[in-house]
Amino acid sequence: VQTVEKLMGIEVPERAEYLRIIMAELQRMASHMVGVGTNSADLGGLTPFLYTLRDREKILDLFEMTSGGRMTINMPRIGGIIEPPEEFWPALRRFIDEVPAMIEEYNGIITGNEIFHARTKGVGILTKELAEELGVTGPILRGSGVKWDLRKDVPYGIYDRFDFDVPVGEAGDCFDRYYVRIREMEESAKIIKQAVKDIPEGPTFAKVAKVIKPPAGEVYHRVENPRGELAFYLVSDGSTKPYRLRIRGGTFVNIQVLSRIVPGWKFADLIGILASLDI
Repeated sequence: VQTVEKLMGIEVPERAEYLRIIMAELQRMASHMVGVGTNSADLGGLTPFLYTLRDREKILDLFEMTSGGRMTINMPRIGGIIEPPEEFWPALRRFIDEVPAMIEEYNGIITGNEIFHARTKGVGILTKELAEELGVTGPILRGSGVKWDLRKDVPYGIYDRFDFDVPVGEAGDCFDRYYVRIREMEESAKIIKQAVKDIPEGPTFAKVAKVIKPPAGEVYHRVENPRGELAFYLVSDGSTKPYRLRIRGGTFVNIQVLSRIVPGWKFADLIGILASLDI
């Protein structure tokens, strides 16, 4: 949506920009909940996975209120975003208020678990240099100590208005890749809280023609997805369909680190390393 808007020079209303950020950060939290939960489950700890799925359901409820869908959601449109119903806002505030207790619970049953430490600390180390060489992005890159986040370094939308930190790891091991996601959930909650406080009244859609015909030209746009950089390269010939469209997903690029960091470890460690990549 933002790629097409960039090509067409569409200015999105303020309220829509705030709503997009709220939804994007909710989705980041939902994704990380699955990421840290499955990480634990893959290493034999099933209970934390049930806890994270329980909490993720609250986010999916918020999505369902707005889009009608829970996992296959489609709220943004070229020029704006769907306006949530009235019941969305108190439910969102309740969820954000509960986040610190959720994180404390994850830290109690996963982060501080000595078995989880034994399986993740010092295992599958991805050095800062190798991560940069392979073009890794997202929590995996930050887990290796590289402080790079498109929301901060190449801001899009209105992310430059928000106060939040970019968590990074030190060792670049399975534990750091896990813990970066835990801390990112805290930062997402912080962003949402600011957005809810500052969101203005007003329309959520710009005036856009019903039939979208971008001018001939090309555009490249990227955003910070839960798993890394999500980018679209779009070429328009002036018609209603793209002449060329190329999608750059974070996971596909990130998975290539396996062949470089797995040699020398045991098969059981391979499971943990793969889990830490959150494919």
